[in-house]
Amino acid sequence: MTETLPAIIDKCEIEVPGSKSYTHRLLIASALSDGKCSLTNCLKSEDTLLTLEALRLMGVKIENLEKEVIVYGSKGLLKAYDKPVYLANSGTSMRLLTGVAALGDGDYTLTGTERMSQRPIQDLLDGLNSLGVEARSVNNNGCPPVVIKGGKIKGGYIELKCNISSQFLSSVLLISPYTEKGIKIKVVEGPVSKPYIDMTIDIMAKLGVNVSRDGYTGFSVDGQQNYKAGSFSVEPDCSQAGYFWAAAAITGSEIKVKGITKDSRQGDLKLTGLFEKMGCKVYFESDGIIVKGGPLVGIETDMSDMPDMVPTLAVVAAFARGTTVIKNVEHLKAKESDRLSAVINELSKTGIEAKSVGSDLVIKGGIPKGARIDTYNDHRIAMSFAVVGLKTPGIIIEDKKCVEKSFPNFWDVFANLVISK
Repeated sequence: MTETLPAIIDKCEIEVPGSKSYTHRLLIASALSDGKCSLTNCLKSEDTLLTLEALRLMGVKIENLEKEVIVYGSKGLLKAYDKPVYLANSGTSMRLLTGVAALGDGDYTLTGTERMSQRPIQDLLDGLNSLGVEARSVNNNGCPPVVIKGGKIKGGYIELKCNISSQFLSSVLLISPYTEKGIKIKVVEGPVSKPYIDMTIDIMAKLGVNVSRDGYTGFSVDGQQNYKAGSFSVEPDCSQAGYFWAAAAITGSEIKVKGITKDSRQGDLKLTGLFEKMGCKVYFESDGIIVKGGPLVGIETDMSDMPDMVPTLAVVAAFARGTTVIKNVEHLKAKESDRLSAVINELSKTGIEAKSVGSDLVIKGGIPKGARIDTYNDHRIAMSFAVVGLKTPGIIIEDKKCVEKSFPNFWDVFANLVISK
């Protein structure tokens, strides 16, 4: 970002990459499938490539081509790997692959960055242990690195806590077809981020595995199944689209994100409804979704199921008249950074009053001023606060490369919002 206010286009169309959440899940299900899978529009970012490479290390043949990814399914039979598998700060990779490793041959060690070693995973380890899988935290602190002893899993009934992350449930669901007796899961705390559970079940269904469920508290999957190979496409990422809809909201421009429809199962699509409540116009078209900005007002909303979009809504709330209350977002503290503190700290630098009250984030709208924004090596902080710079001169984003975690060409796409001089 520059010290002067850029000239913003009035109307444009944007394309964003494939869904990160769908890409992780589709890579894993394809890797466990019964044959050759052709995957198009996969997100190729730091996080998803970590998952891809980890699956390769576990013996899955994968061809990462320019326009598609070819995965040769292993039928749930993974090879031994006696070296640590490095997953950086990809929480999705760590949690989903912790379950996948339980299907393998021998001990697997999954490790990551210093921040990863602070992110809790004990509830998933407890769930796997109750299935007879030996899974432990190396440092006995409930966080990675973890060691999982792979082998045949009998299955059975487990109780699982998912108040920190729904990915604990997704991890167990994804491996459940490959157990001998199947798995019945009772969620005893949570879950948060419910739409991500729906995405996991959607991927499983696309590859031929049915999940019986009782809302978000009971799940059952039969054992001795295989995911069915085929050709699959990943839809554009609503989380990434959110930054451009946010740009429309605060600048008053009209921005269409192509390729996303109102039928998407991605929970972050609900962000458009929140922008509408704040004063924007939203148009659902056959080839994309348009947000047109307008005078903004503060709202009160529960975002326990959309944690990744909290920084995005927060920066829009900074420009809204009145106060915005974002409820039930305490689990943001366990993300790539402590996102709750990060949002509060960086909004405060711009002169916007923001605070945490219990599990809620409270933001009093105003006129943000220029500031140097720390990203905490968190892609979502960088991209959210970049949007502020479209309306506020003097916003400088530190460590711009951290966006490579989920959106490698973000800055190139973002540049399409600015009129070339």
